[in-house]
Amino acid sequence: MSAPAATLETGTAGPADAGERRTVAVVSLAHGCSHFFHLVVPPLFPWLKVEFGLSWAELGLLMTVFFAVSGVGQALAGFVVDRIGAVPVMLASLACFVVAALAIATAPGHAALVAGCALAGLGNSPFHPVDYSILNARVPAPRLARAYAVHAIAGNLGWALAPVFMVGITGAAGWRVAAAAAALLAAAVLATAWAHRERLAGVPVGRLGIVRAASASASGGGPRGADSTFAFLRLPAVWMSFAFFFTMAVAFGGLQTFGPEAARVLHGVDAQWVAACLTVYMLASAAGTVLGGWTAGDPAKAERVVATGFGAASLFSLAIALTDAPGWMVPILFGAMGFGAGTAGPARDLLVRRASPPGATGRVYGLVYSGLDAGMALAPAGFGRLMDHGMPSTVWLVIAGFQALLIGSALSVGRIGRARAAVAA
Repeated sequence: MSAPAATLETGTAGPADAGERRTVAVVSLAHGCSHFFHLVVPPLFPWLKVEFGLSWAELGLLMTVFFAVSGVGQALAGFVVDRIGAVPVMLASLACFVVAALAIATAPGHAALVAGCALAGLGNSPFHPVDYSILNARVPAPRLARAYAVHAIAGNLGWALAPVFMVGITGAAGWRVAAAAAALLAAAVLATAWAHRERLAGVPVGRLGIVRAASASASGGGPRGADSTFAFLRLPAVWMSFAFFFTMAVAFGGLQTFGPEAARVLHGVDAQWVAACLTVYMLASAAGTVLGGWTAGDPAKAERVVATGFGAASLFSLAIALTDAPGWMVPILFGAMGFGAGTAGPARDLLVRRASPPGATGRVYGLVYSGLDAGMALAPAGFGRLMDHGMPSTVWLVIAGFQALLIGSALSVGRIGRARAAVAA
């Protein structure tokens, strides 16, 4: 290992300069926009139901389409990122959000809404391979966990902003204006990313952010042979990481969709507190992510941080399932779960980075994070069936079980990653 590489992997780096901070800020802004578009449509369900006479199943199909397209697209997007570079893919994705929001704003019926959600899912699909390719290339290893923390917090803020933004504008001017305003927001983020395209790429780029041929190898783009292109699929750590993210998404999907209602049934939670549970979870998760970003700087400890965070989250889930906690305690338990899961976030991303062979960052992150979309697409139906059968405690037992599975999964990914790093050294 060369001296500079050794410094990045095991040493300390000086303070981040303005260029590095700006890179992290722009990437995090784009990530926040992608999370914002996860929740552009769901807050509009009551208005869309009345406007078009839709059933709840037809409304639910909109998000199934979003995550299905995003999941398939994410697995494929990594190959595109590794071939042409992350920046043009980011710009195209943000443009998809603009067009998708305009399609929703002008939709004459359900089919057009489905098309708008499919386009939004396509825009969402590349963000993990795009973002992590840029961060891994532009931020020194000793500061990566902190960059990941900022990136994750921006995503949580995007989730938190979307319902307030969409419902607030809908109440004042109608849902079509709210969707058009979402298009303007995405356009502003697109303009920001375009203005910083050379800084994000780290090399001279063309007008659309496409890396010039002479700099392709420096940007992670450029053609590769078929064997090297798909060689990462033979790495056990990649598939273990995919399973880890699928498991995490099932737990979070159950918590996000039916967790508050199941807790209300079990503990008699007041209606206003039910609505606050997810908000408390997201805010606590953001706070935990800040802590996680400063405790996960050593990649060798990443799996232990992940195991501890999700182990704590699993225990708090069991408390909801098995104890007679009063209703006012439930939002506190949601907050404790969110803090534990948030603490694990930056270390989780370091585990994936360790599993990525050189030159395959986009492909690895694309495949691994498609597990999130797969889990989020499949979880609601299973947890909904439990609720239909009057089993709210089982909902929380399953959530706790999947969170507990993440402990062993993280330790396994970390062990395989360390073994691969030792062989490479």
